[in-house]
Order: sequence, then structure tokens, then C-alpha cells
Amino acid sequence: MSSRVIAVDLGATSGRVIEGFVGPQRLEHSVAHRFPNGPVKDGVALRWNVTGLFREVLRGLRVVGSSNEPILSVGVDSWAVDYGLLKDGVLLEEPRHYRDTRTNVSVKRVHQRADHEELFGINGLQFLPFNSIYQLASEDWSGQAGTADQLLLVPDLVNYWLTGHTAMELTNASTTGLLNVLSQQLDDGLIALTGASAELFAPLVAAGHRVGDLKKDIAEQVGFSAPVVAVGSHDTASAVVAAPLRDSASAYISLGTWGLAGVETSAPIVTPAARTANFTNEGGVDGRNRFLRNVMGLWLLNESVSWWASRGETRGLGELLRAAADVPAVQHIFDVDDPVFMAPGNIPERILSWGNERGYVFPSDPVAVVSLIVDSLAHALAATIRMAGELTGQEIREISVVGGGSQNELLNQRLADQSGVTVVAGPVEATALGNILVQAREAGLIHGDLDSLRALVRSCSDLATYTPQQRTHHG
Repeated sequence: MSSRVIAVDLGATSGRVIEGFVGPQRLEHSVAHRFPNGPVKDGVALRWNVTGLFREVLRGLRVVGSSNEPILSVGVDSWAVDYGLLKDGVLLEEPRHYRDTRTNVSVKRVHQRADHEELFGINGLQFLPFNSIYQLASEDWSGQAGTADQLLLVPDLVNYWLTGHTAMELTNASTTGLLNVLSQQLDDGLIALTGASAELFAPLVAAGHRVGDLKKDIAEQVGFSAPVVAVGSHDTASAVVAAPLRDSASAYISLGTWGLAGVETSAPIVTPAARTANFTNEGGVDGRNRFLRNVMGLWLLNESVSWWASRGETRGLGELLRAAADVPAVQHIFDVDDPVFMAPGNIPERILSWGNERGYVFPSDPVAVVSLIVDSLAHALAATIRMAGELTGQEIREISVVGGGSQNELLNQRLADQSGVTVVAGPVEATALGNILVQAREAGLIHGDLDSLRALVRSCSDLATYTPQQRTHHG
């Protein structure tokens, strides 16, 4: 009879409950339950249905609980920056979505008191308008928000609902803009910029911390009792754990809705050059630093395909990508990180408008647009990895692409072409595997540092390799 650890992996477009089976020469996983996720429009607000997601989590835990194989622990990871406000343990309202426009004003409000240069010197973060610091500054603390007595980031909220215990896991806390990047403690001055009370925040804990056991009523619902262990609760932190990096010459891209591209360092990098390049320092498992930059990821492709489908296009993304492989390189690409592409909707039309404003003639045919998006993404990701190497003094000889985007063969090849280095793609479920590995190590199923965990990933995963080919580069 095999022991299992259970990963709850909540992504921006879907959630999964995954069984992990781990040993010194074994790393296997099985998806027990998969469910959709996405923004919910509530009047003018864009929200997450976290209450509904939790119901799906419980449904998935019931599936794994129906087996007699022992369960050693449960771990939860999710996207970053978003949070729930609670009063007496009850959620005041469903959390706002990071793509909600409410921070348009609050960014200016925060920067009037501390501009990005000053903030970067303290929190080490890339400027992103949806960071928690700006979201919190948009709350009405004189109204309902002011009645809250607890703030929990999404994975910490799920842990609380499962166990009744509150904690703030460090890798996700590092994305909020409220953590001092050097001391790794919440900074009262940064919190004060938002108008929130420092009393709202739970104690900080590192990945591997035992949050608590499943509450009695939860255990009865799902059919088993087990501890909940804090993992790298920011999904990218878990994905980087399972990125099969060989050494410091390896860069990573966790590619899904976003493309988080960078390198792992032993300490934060808060130089003026890093700030100017809009890089970020986020906490990693085992005290590592994730030095990276957020690049718009598969959001552009997925939103475009959804838009075309709503207007009768029958070809899905896979078929469009296969056809796009034969499209010649275009003369011009577009800036995938332009804020105009942030909101849901007609991405293809916005790409055309972006080009028209600059005198570029972009295609409108879906196959050609897909090729243009892939070229533009590959260019942005390659440039980000190149810059990461320059800023850290590391020569990048390999790029590890993990997550759902690692299945995009056309993007992987064009990334190799644009970067001039080998791309290793996989594993697809890197986030869940990183979650599983941290739990397994805490349970004593495996031992060792991150290098040991990654060696296990390399030996147990089906990885694809892409080498650079001669192709026109966009200057």
C-alpha cells in the first residue's frame, strides 16, 4: 500500500486536486479532480469565486479520500497577490481579481507617498499595478473593509478553511509588496501606505511548516484526516521547485497565463539596473530568491482563441498552432506587456490597433495572428532571460520551460531560435510536482536540497529538448 500526499493547485484558469506518490527513485502523480476557474463579473467589480473553488477542493479531496491508501498531508498553492478579508472568520466578500481596474487610482495614491524607486529599495518588486499593496490602497477602510479583523492570501485562506489555523506563507507574502526583501518580514511602513492595519496579517511561515490538521468536520466530509503543510504557496514558487534546473547557467520560465521568466539566486538583487529593467525579487523555497520578470503569457493566445470561437471559428488552439508553424516571420512584432492587453476581450482587434498606431500592418487571419503572438511572446521571453543573465552576471546556456505552456511546441522552438540557447520543456504539472515534493520531503519520503529534488524531477519526467534553428530574429 503506497502513501500519498495531495496537492491542491489553484490556477487562474483551472484548479486541480492531484495525488502524489514519491520515493527516492519515484515521482508520480495523478489528477483526481479538475475544475474550471476564472473571473466573475459582479456589477463593475471583477472577482474570484473562491467559495465555489473551495467546494471543488472538497469534492476533489473526497475523491482521494475514497481510496484506502494512506494520505500523509495536503498542500495548497495558488496565484499570487489576491486576498480575502474576514470578520470573525467569515469572508466579507469574494476576493477581487487582480485584473480588476480598481487600482488605476490607488497606484497614484501610493506613489505620491513613495514612488517605485523607493518601494523597490524596500520590497524589491517589479512594478505591477495589481500587486497587493495597490489593491489594499484601493480598499475603503472607512467602510466594510474597515470591519475586517483578518487578511489571508488565497492559499492561506483555503488552509484556514481546511484547518481553522491562520498563517501567511513566505513565498506568496513576498509578492504582496508589503515584505521587506532583506529582512523577510512584513514592513509596517509599507502596510501604512495602504491604510490597512498591521493587525490584519497572520504570522509568517516558511514552506514545510505544518499549518494544522484538517478540522473534524472537514475530515468527516472528505473521508480522511491529515495535516495541511505549507508549500511554496505561490504557484510559481512551487513550479520553480520542480523546474529541472541543472546549475546556475539554467534559467526558468513558468509558462501559463503569465510567463514568469528569470533565474534563481542566493540573495535578492536590488540594484538600480534591476529596478530599471523592471525585475522582481520573490521568495523561493529553502530561502532561495526568484529573480524574474512577469511577461504576459498564454493569456494572449487563450483570449484570442476564445474570441474567435465566440464568432464561429471552429479551429482550436492546437490546430491553429500547427498551421502557424508554416507562417514566415513578420517584419514587426508587438509589445506583449502593453497594458492594453491586460483586460479580457477582443485581443486580436487590440493587436491590430496597436500596430496601426505605430504604422505597422498586422494580419487579421487567425493563423497569422497566432504566429504573430507566438513570435512576440518568444521575443519578450528571450529578451527577459537575456537580461536576467546580464543583471546577475550569469551565462545562460539552457532555459527550462515548465507548466502548461511547456506543451506549446511552436513557442518552445521559437524561444530557442530567439534566445540562441537550448530549451528544455516540461514537466507540464511542475507546480503540482513542486507542491508534492515539499510535502514529501517534510513527510520523510525523500531527503535533500532543491538540487536533489530537481535531479529526481529530471530522472522521472518526460522532457522535450529544442535546439536553436536558423530563423529571422526581430531586432
